[in-house]
Amino acid sequence: MQTKYNTLVLVLVALSGALLGLSMLLIGPHKHINLVTDFYSVTDLLPISVFNALAALAFIASAILALLSIKTPTLRPVLAYLLIVIGLVPLISLLSPTRWIADLGGFPAIGSGQGIIKYFALLSIGILLLKPQLSRLKAAWISVLPVMLVLLWIGGMKFTAIEAKGIEDLVASSPFMFWMYNFWDVQTTSNIIGVYDLVAVVLLVAAIYNHKLVLPAIVMSGMVFVVTQTFLVSFNASLSADTLLTGTGHFLIKDLWFIANLALFYPLVKPEKAEA
Repeated sequence: MQTKYNTLVLVLVALSGALLGLSMLLIGPHKHINLVTDFYSVTDLLPISVFNALAALAFIASAILALLSIKTPTLRPVLAYLLIVIGLVPLISLLSPTRWIADLGGFPAIGSGQGIIKYFALLSIGILLLKPQLSRLKAAWISVLPVMLVLLWIGGMKFTAIEAKGIEDLVASSPFMFWMYNFWDVQTTSNIIGVYDLVAVVLLVAAIYNHKLVLPAIVMSGMVFVVTQTFLVSFNASLSADTLLTGTGHFLIKDLWFIANLALFYPLVKPEKAEA
């Protein structure tokens, strides 16, 4: 990873980790922690508040390590292992049927797992921090696969009524997207967003083999995650004076990890003349 992209990735990890960790401590135990501890059959071993505190402290530790790693690269392997653990623990819980929408046939109709699949981004960051010697092609795929996955999976969900209704309040609050409901109904608007996400996936794949497409691919996919961050301001239920972030805010802030993925992806596939 090039230095300036390293720094951006580490800053994004630090920012997201600090906000998630502090917010989790302030919110206290919540259902997402319960779902994970239930999956591992450890809920009764300790009070749920202890599991919540452990998760929060893991995020805070990742934030501290990320900031220290900017000036002290020798700490990056430690950060990498921590990010891999933070990512794997919830990701494995995707095997639980509670993550899928039974009314839509279960897998691959994802419910509470939408927030979980975002941890693939954190896993990718950890692997690339730990293995900087990987070939450019392997590193490019590892960096961008989580982006493709979330765009393909959550983008595909946009064609369902439950997801269209689920994003209605977010879209209506956005200064960049509210106008869509002036032209189309809730489902059609969601379908258009889904098509956008799927086209972005195709562009990202094409960019790996045709480097001239990397900028449009990153801009198109990156806008999904940048606009998501604007929901933190436009959607009242995202932030809280008492807990910094709400549960919705937790879901939204994780998109910073995908911006980090794209920051890792760009220097690996950018056109040669852009490297001069």
